[in-house]
Amino acid sequence: MRKSFISRAAAAGVAAGALALSLIAAPASQADEGTTSLATVLQAGQAKFDRDFTDYDILTKAVEAVLAAKPDSAVSVLTDGDTALTAFIPNDRAFMNLATALTGKKVKTERKAFNTVASLGIPMVEQVLLYHVVPGATILSQDALQANGARLNTALEGETFRVRVNASKPSITLIDGAKKLPNPRVILSQVDINEGNKQVAHGINAVLLPMNP
Repeated sequence: MRKSFISRAAAAGVAAGALALSLIAAPASQADEGTTSLATVLQAGQAKFDRDFTDYDILTKAVEAVLAAKPDSAVSVLTDGDTALTAFIPNDRAFMNLATALTGKKVKTERKAFNTVASLGIPMVEQVLLYHVVPGATILSQDALQANGARLNTALEGETFRVRVNASKPSITLIDGAKKLPNPRVILSQVDINEGNKQVAHGINAVLLPMNP
């Protein structure tokens, strides 16, 4: 994974215009008026590693690390509550599973998972984070459940993922570029985070990746 992402970062980078990408073929709610940012909701600057693997400490720490190294990174959109977006955010367990896949050894703590991901380097962490952000649209869960087959543009330039909905269960699966790993699924008990604002998030049980590890 390290070699693949490093070569991609060197070849492509993250363009400043990435945040202008539009939503393709997916229904979206009108953006709400609230301007509380997702960074605020995720308690950026206050997140702590703990034993609750259902929340978003590792994601928040990753955002903090990118912005500390690159204050002008496109990831900073998560701190701008005036900008409409939808983020599909992996919980701590998702990052621990990714770290296990990367190292080939069971990762049992949030700190170890974060250190493993951080060791890939800021450019790679930045790209992975941007791949989870759909700019320009506030997509609530009821819209997502009607979006079977939609392909979403992300804030990582030129990269998309596809939505697959099973209405009978129901379930929402996100089809990313990592063909060798299980596709992330939306955690339906953790949707519409920050509802009422222009920025909303939905929890997912695996990390979205634009390419195979």
